[in-house]
Amino acid sequence: METFASWLVDLVHSFGYAGLFITMFFGNVLVPIPVEAIMIPAGYLVQQGEMNLWVVIGSAIAGDIGGSLFSYYFALHFGRRFLFAYGKYVFFTHDKIEMLDKFFAGHGEISVLTGRLVPGLRHFMAFPAGLSHMNVKKFAVYTGVGGGLWMSTLILVGYMIGGNKALVRHYMTYIEIGIIAGVIGMIVLYMRHHRKKTGASDGVA
Repeated sequence: METFASWLVDLVHSFGYAGLFITMFFGNVLVPIPVEAIMIPAGYLVQQGEMNLWVVIGSAIAGDIGGSLFSYYFALHFGRRFLFAYGKYVFFTHDKIEMLDKFFAGHGEISVLTGRLVPGLRHFMAFPAGLSHMNVKKFAVYTGVGGGLWMSTLILVGYMIGGNKALVRHYMTYIEIGIIAGVIGMIVLYMRHHRKKTGASDGVA
């Protein structure tokens, strides 16, 4: 993993913003690339004056959204066909697909937004969104916002302490815990708002 991360850093360093876009794009299509392996070194390069902050953020978000849309459309056009044929072998039945459709119809936005902030989960949010035919514009917006928040946090880490790998490893645990806590808080607030909204609708009815 250390060698792979070094290769990613070299790619970004060699090809600049294009390398950043490419790694973020394919990280959402082929291999779940850990974002911190890319964005923390990019933040350090910003601190060193070798890259522009806003172009780094723009390139990363563009690659993130582009790769996610590729996976979204793949799931949209081929996901159901694949699951209807082979889903039974992994206990993914028609009933579960219908449950996923209903869930994303009502909670797709918050699921994508918070899912993009969770390490290990963020790379896989496009498939259920495409599978359930979530509105593509909303998917792109919430993917960009969630991914942008996480990547901006990592860029800040790289900018502040990117030159000290030991310090980065030390603080990343606390940052990830903070992100998870923030995600839980967002979900709790969303659930409260959703219940009030549903209760108001029932009262009107």
